[in-house]
Amino acid sequence: MRTDLRISWDIPATPPGLAGRLERFMGPGKSRSESVVENVGLLGCAALLAAGVWHSGVARDWSTAQLVVVALAGLDLIGGVLTNATNAAKRWYHRADPAARRARLLFVSAHLVHLAAMGLFVLSGDLAWTLANAALLLGGAVTVEFAPVHLRRPVAMAALMAAVLINFFWLPLPLALAWFAPLFFLKLLVCHLVPEAPLAAGRDD
Repeated sequence: MRTDLRISWDIPATPPGLAGRLERFMGPGKSRSESVVENVGLLGCAALLAAGVWHSGVARDWSTAQLVVVALAGLDLIGGVLTNATNAAKRWYHRADPAARRARLLFVSAHLVHLAAMGLFVLSGDLAWTLANAALLLGGAVTVEFAPVHLRRPVAMAALMAAVLINFFWLPLPLALAWFAPLFFLKLLVCHLVPEAPLAAGRDD
């Protein structure tokens, strides 16, 4: 037994109204250190992504609207990977509540909008790319969610790798968008759907 680590599934109370809904969406009870890592990671990785996209040269051919869609998708995926990996998000989205599974699957399904925006707008109506990734997302999500709990992490990793490899070899994108599939499936199949114990060492900050 590890005595240097502790696990806490306690979810703090949230305020009523919009503030409470936003806190629950992000994960109630986020620590200061979690927020710092999220913000620093988001700024750093977003800067790297922006520099890489611009350096590729492809972005110069996009319209302003397409640039906005790509920028919003990048920020959402980078921020989503970090947010969904926090203890606060794990406690909330994997709480002991019959409605939690439905909430997780609805959250994943809402990201079909991301695929539609990228495939039909940024990729100029690439329906095959959009539908193939929608099938990978929904199929992977159901597979992870209904796997035995002790197998969900490796199942999620297998689904992530399969989706990324299929995208690399059979659904390739320009270099400026090659990041989309890895971050997209990492956020949803691994960071969001895998139940992990909210671990802490010593006193919370």
